[in-house]
This record gives sequence, structure tokens and C-alpha cells, in this order.
Amino acid sequence: MAYLFLVLAIAAEVAGTSLLKATNGFTRLWPTVALIAAYITAFVLLSQAVKGIPVAVAYAMWSGLGTAAIVAIGAAFLGEPLTVTKVVGVGLVIGGVVVLNLGGAH
Repeated sequence: MAYLFLVLAIAAEVAGTSLLKATNGFTRLWPTVALIAAYITAFVLLSQAVKGIPVAVAYAMWSGLGTAAIVAIGAAFLGEPLTVTKVVGVGLVIGGVVVLNLGGAH
């Protein structure tokens, strides 16, 4: 169940981060409200996930997989370039998440 909470936390964080540009510097009400709701949801779900997953592992997965998803969303929907540097960086982030997961086993 903890990993389900973590996946949902990642999805909420990615949704919130995807809304950042739409807030126009927090000057647009409804995108800002949606962003705040998504981030609150993400943190509530993350707090539930860490009841069953070590904090270091959960946070690494939450931030790393969220980063990878945002890079993909930026390239696919926000017109951001997908460069070799970004792909290598995301690969390193995912590699770090894997290493932390391997080291997080009891």
C-alpha cells in the first residue's frame, strides 16, 4: 500500500509542477489553486508512503521519478527541447534512485 501512496504522490507532484507555467507567476487564480491543491495532495500522500518505505528511498523515488516525468512532459507538451544533456541527466537521476533503493533494503 505504501508504494501505491508513493505513486499517487508522484502523480500529484507532477500535476502540480506541470501547472507552474499556467499560474503566470501566481497571478492566475485557478491554476494557482489547482497547483496548491496538487502539492498539498502530494505531501499528504508522501507522508502516508513513508510509513512503510524508508524516507530516503521514498523521497529519492518521489523527486527522481517526478523530475523524469516533468522533463518528458516539458518536451512533449510545453515545447521544451529534449537535449542529450537532459537525457543523460535524467538517466543519472534514475540511476541514483535505483542505487538508493538497492541500499535501502533491510
